[in-house]
Amino acid sequence: MNIELAREQMIGQQVNTWDVFDERVLAVMREVPRERFIPTAWQGVAFADAPIPLPHGQTMLPPKVHGRILQALDLGPNDVALEIGTGSGYLTACMARLAARVRSLEIVPELADFARTQLLATSINNAGVETADGMQLDEQGHYDAIAVTGSLPLYDERFQRALKVGGRLFVVVGQSPVMEAWKITRLGEREWQREGLFETVVQPLANAPRPPEFVF
Repeated sequence: MNIELAREQMIGQQVNTWDVFDERVLAVMREVPRERFIPTAWQGVAFADAPIPLPHGQTMLPPKVHGRILQALDLGPNDVALEIGTGSGYLTACMARLAARVRSLEIVPELADFARTQLLATSINNAGVETADGMQLDEQGHYDAIAVTGSLPLYDERFQRALKVGGRLFVVVGQSPVMEAWKITRLGEREWQREGLFETVVQPLANAPRPPEFVF
């Protein structure tokens, strides 16, 4: 496989067609070697327009979704960012190239170790991966940007409360087959703005609350 050709096709045929035109985002997706963050068994589909299986039943989001997340967060060189759900570490690496510092939480120890190894191999030194449950987050007004990479069947306000004023949150809310990606911006101490971005289906975040099941 011609990796650089595959990477350019990923950008042109997937990311661009999903309305990702921010040149900083496109540049970082060209720069970060996505193939290094793929399990060996799935190397052949590193640039495919599909979720990629990860250990313990987890998945890596498609490139177009990563692009939309990065564009929505609008990361700047002085931003402190948080990622909930590190996965393989690819999005972590992209965020780290755009922001000053990234803290990433991953509940599966094996995935956290894998991500740390790949981040080190790609010379990312401004991102830290912690083995932790993102649903236990209890911070207020701390981050300029937050990416939640698993869906929330029921919306949880803990993530928007962790934003600084002016901070941006990306999150997917709902249950299959109807989920919507949101961008939430903190406008003031008690004011947030929500923007619907696109419909998608994303694996639920571990330990995220779910609506009670209907019983006949």
